[in-house]
Amino acid sequence: MTALARLAVFDVDGTLIDSQHNIVAAMALAFQAQGLDDPGAEAVRRIIGLSLVEAVACLAPDLGPAKHESIALSYRDAFFVLRSRPDHSEPLFPGAVEALDRLEADGWLLGIATGKSRRGLDAMIERHGLQGRFMTLQTADGNPGKPHPAMVLQAMDAAAVGPDVTVMIGDTSFDMQMARAARARAAGVTWGYHPSSELLTAGAETMIDEFSALPSALEMLLGRP
Repeated sequence: MTALARLAVFDVDGTLIDSQHNIVAAMALAFQAQGLDDPGAEAVRRIIGLSLVEAVACLAPDLGPAKHESIALSYRDAFFVLRSRPDHSEPLFPGAVEALDRLEADGWLLGIATGKSRRGLDAMIERHGLQGRFMTLQTADGNPGKPHPAMVLQAMDAAAVGPDVTVMIGDTSFDMQMARAARARAAGVTWGYHPSSELLTAGAETMIDEFSALPSALEMLLGRP
């Protein structure tokens, strides 16, 4: 890679795709399968972005690790069933593809850092025809979950770039905390699952209201108007 390479690392759920309805439904089914009360949509939206077992632990802190693992297994089963239905929908947010096109044309390298499993990420990429777009795919399967910096650090290593030219783009405070822990730059989006105020408190250096504004916002963030 040349010294001019820049890396844009994207979160998935709440940033690239609107998946909250399926995540909320799958978590409700998982808790019900384990004989537990539905944790509720708002509580589930708060933990989107964390790795699965950690998310379950946040929703049911009084249960032990073995039960958290059991609920996580039930969630995987439920999500697989939901994803197999003909009416399954996890749309890309408006303007996402156009923004990726523009970033690639401007010479950015693209990556993913997500709490999804690799199987779930691969399914999303195939569904939306995004094969070959991202040169590094970091998931919760092979890394500590957010906000641990490992996924961003691994992405930078794969791209052979430093934190000063790496921007994490996400919709939750976990994304911003992960970016800052990796000493990378942090850009928040306003259309996701955590409010802007929380992202700014967690370290977001800029907030983006729509995908069409993303390329220019990243250029400004790196001091290249």
